[in-house]
Amino acid sequence: MTARIRRALAGAVVALSSLSLLTACGSDSGSGETIRFALDWTPNTNHTGLFVAQQKGYFADAGLDVEVLPYNNTAVDTLVDAGNAEFGISTHDASTFSRASGAHTVSVLAPLQHWATAIGVRADRADIVSPKDLDGKTYAGFGDPGENETLRQVIRNDGGTGDFNSVTLGTSAYDAVYSGKADFTVSYFAWEGIEAEHAGTPMRYFRYTDYGFPDAYAIVVDGNEDWLESHPEQARKFVQALQRGYQFAADNPDEAARLLIEANPGAFNDESLVIESQRMLAGEYMKDATGKVGTQTLPQWAGNSGFLYQHGLLAGPDGNPLTTEPDWSTYFTNDYLGPS
Repeated sequence: MTARIRRALAGAVVALSSLSLLTACGSDSGSGETIRFALDWTPNTNHTGLFVAQQKGYFADAGLDVEVLPYNNTAVDTLVDAGNAEFGISTHDASTFSRASGAHTVSVLAPLQHWATAIGVRADRADIVSPKDLDGKTYAGFGDPGENETLRQVIRNDGGTGDFNSVTLGTSAYDAVYSGKADFTVSYFAWEGIEAEHAGTPMRYFRYTDYGFPDAYAIVVDGNEDWLESHPEQARKFVQALQRGYQFAADNPDEAARLLIEANPGAFNDESLVIESQRMLAGEYMKDATGKVGTQTLPQWAGNSGFLYQHGLLAGPDGNPLTTEPDWSTYFTNDYLGPS
C-alpha cells in the first residue's frame, strides 16, 4: 500500500508554473551540472524538507545547482531510472517494485520513518469498528500494486476473511467514502485526515501496524544508482543538504511550513492545514529513535518489501514473478547521510 498523496491541491497550476521556471540554489556549482529532483505530486508537506533546503540556501551552501521538476504523469522511479532526474520522491512500495523490475534506483533517504496512511472509514459508521468489519464492503482505491493484498492481510490479521469489493477511483476515492458511495479507503493522516476534519467529515482509522502488519517508510528519496556511483561527492553533498532540510522541518515545523508556503505561492487554499500537517509529521513520523531524520534499516525493508515478495507481487526484469527473495540491503543505503 503506497503512501502517495492523491488529492490535488487548490492552486496547483500556479505552483507548477512557478516550479517549471525553477532552477534553484547555487548557480556557481563547481561541476556546472544541474541536479534534477522529481516531485511525485503537487507541493505538499512530504516535500517540506526539499523546499526548506532551497529557501534556506542549504543547496547553495554546498555549491549545488538543484532544479525541482514538477509532477507529471510519469512515475518518479521511471524518470530516475531513465536518467531524466537524479533524485525524486517515491514510496517504500514503489521503490521496491521499481528496483525488483531491474531499475537502477536505490533509496538514499527516508523523510518519514513510518506508515503515514491507514484504512479510513467515516467516523459515524457504527457498523465498522475494526478491519474484520470490512468483509463484504466496498474499497475505494487507487490501483497501486499490492494495495489490495495489504488490505486483505490486515483484515485477516483481525479475524476476517479479507474478501471485499474493490473499485479504482483515484482522487475521487475520498469523496466516495465521505458521500457513502464506498465504505473505506486509505487516507494519509497528515493531509486527507486533517482535510476531512476541516470539512466536517471526520474519519476513523485502522493503522496497519496495530494489526500485525510490518511498518514501512511512508516516503523515500530514490536516486539513480549509476549517477551516484559516478558522482559520489556531489551525491553526498546533495543528500546531506536535503537531510538538513528535512531535519529542520522536523525540529521547526511551523517555520518549515511557512517556508513551504512561501516557496509555492497560491498553491494552498488552507494554509492552516499545511501547518497542522507539518506539525503532525514532525511529531510522529519524521524522526528515528535517536531524533535523526533520514535513516533506514534492513529489518524495516525486509518486513514490508518481504511481504510483497512473499505474496508473489514482485516481478523481475522479464516480467515474471521473482522466485528468489532479493537482498533487501541493496535496495537502500545510508552511505550518503550526514554523521550521527
